[in-house]
Amino acid sequence: MYDLIYEILFSYFATIFFAYIFNAPKKSIFITGLIGTSGWLVYIYFFNIHQAIVLGSFVGALVVGLLSEFFARQFKMPVTIFLTSGIIPLVPGAGLYYTMFELVQNNYAAAVSKGVETIFIAGSIAVAIAISSSLFKKKKKNIAAKSLWR
Repeated sequence: MYDLIYEILFSYFATIFFAYIFNAPKKSIFITGLIGTSGWLVYIYFFNIHQAIVLGSFVGALVVGLLSEFFARQFKMPVTIFLTSGIIPLVPGAGLYYTMFELVQNNYAAAVSKGVETIFIAGSIAVAIAISSSLFKKKKKNIAAKSLWR
């Protein structure tokens, strides 16, 4: 139980510290922390319950993307203010580290395994961000197409 509390606190503080480093407006920092923590909790759920790291990263990043889009419209700010900091807890930095560690140790099979997993995680995060961004895009009216059908 204490591990979960530590993870929640660390994901929150990591997110708000990155928001501070990225010079996010002060009124957005608290919300950015909640967005990052929400994504991390979804990831932890999928990791602990379903043992699915890539799926957890995808759904967690989707939650971060959707919440970032929502709060960007609420606060009338760019999405990147919320998204760049909110995605930080999900970035597979440890996977990159262990891939390089295994390469240095000449354990190529483990390096390839960890490297492929890291690439899948990074790819799932990118796809989730693209999906959440496309769901919130406003559809522009195509006036030329409408005039053809009149």
